Amino acid sequence: MEPELSQSEQDPAADVTRIGLGDDVEGAVTADARARERELVDRAIAGDGAAISDVVRQLQDPLYRLALRMVWRPAEAEDATQEILLRVVGNLATWRGEAKLLTWAYRIGVNYLLNLKRQTPQEAAQLSLDAYREGLADGLAAEDYRGPEAEVLSHEVRLNCSQAMLQCLARDERVAFVLGEVFELGSTDAAWILGITASAYRKRLERAKKRIATFLNSTCGVANPEAFCRCSRRVDKALALGRVDPKQPVFARHAVSAGGRTVKAAEEQMIRLHDAAAVIRVHPDYAAPQAKMDAIAGLLHSGRFPLLD
Repeated sequence: MEPELSQSEQDPAADVTRIGLGDDVEGAVTADARARERELVDRAIAGDGAAISDVVRQLQDPLYRLALRMVWRPAEAEDATQEILLRVVGNLATWRGEAKLLTWAYRIGVNYLLNLKRQTPQEAAQLSLDAYREGLADGLAAEDYRGPEAEVLSHEVRLNCSQAMLQCLARDERVAFVLGEVFELGSTDAAWILGITASAYRKRLERAKKRIATFLNSTCGVANPEAFCRCSRRVDKALALGRVDPKQPVFARHAVSAGGRTVKAAEEQMIRLHDAAAVIRVHPDYAAPQAKMDAIAGLLHSGRFPLLD
């Protein structure tokens, strides 16, 4: 049985007129690109296995990166990505081409992620950015970590920290920040994904940016050299608290998409940009775990999706 979707998921274009975005959400998309996506989706709906696989392959990594930003940990992001992809593929016939396929898929993904009942630890504890800042000040070492894998573990602390600080934002502000500052979508597209007006989206994004910038500028030595916190001085505390596994770093050695940015490349970009948003924006281009994607492929051919038969 297919997952039940909300009205906005079933018809992602349902409120385009209401929110004043017009018929063409992404005017920059060329006619040729639209035609190629339409042809691919039509073949997938007709049950073409190769087309279905191509749709999943195109969407899986961006959707995984969206989920990872919203739920913090890779294991939870894998589960969320599977559910989102199943909803996307199971409802391909409702895509009318009013937006790029990925933008449409983001809309379904955002709807799912905003309504997740499972909370991250920060959400459950109602942790604020101020409280998180106090926690970072506690146990900060006087010197940089010099133990084994010092560089990898410093990267891991930074990546884990930027994930954790996002969880201190309310979900609606978090997703606005992710769409605008991390994925660098325009306000028209981001607003369409969220089902709100562009002006409402910009106000929401501005609130999130202000909170993150205030936190980073007062806390993070990467964003502001005069701030107190240094990733390399948090390693010992992170190891002691079990927040970083020295044998299996979660983020620093996470697989990346083919041709995507590595941890090193992302770090170099962050240093060049040297602003508050860059600290969060420049994670590597993480790839969705292949084992989970193989499981999705099995489900898609299980008979659960009559739309694709």
